[in-house]
Amino acid sequence: IRFHDPEFHRREMTLLSSRNALKEDFARILPLLEGGQIDAQAWITHRAGYGDVIERFSTWLDPQERALKVVLEM
Repeated sequence: IRFHDPEFHRREMTLLSSRNALKEDFARILPLLEGGQIDAQAWITHRAGYGDVIERFSTWLDPQERALKVVLEM
């Protein structure tokens, strides 16, 4: 990623990013999650029912809300 750093800071922008997980990543990680070797609860910051998504989505975008991973319960 390239961007003009002074402009970024002048405008006090926020940079959000994600990475692209591959099939191989899931094949390696899912058994660890299922076996309890990785505690996914540490990353889940919010939960919501499917019917609440529209109402709560803007809240999750608020940086002060610190939404890391949201679980949608269906």
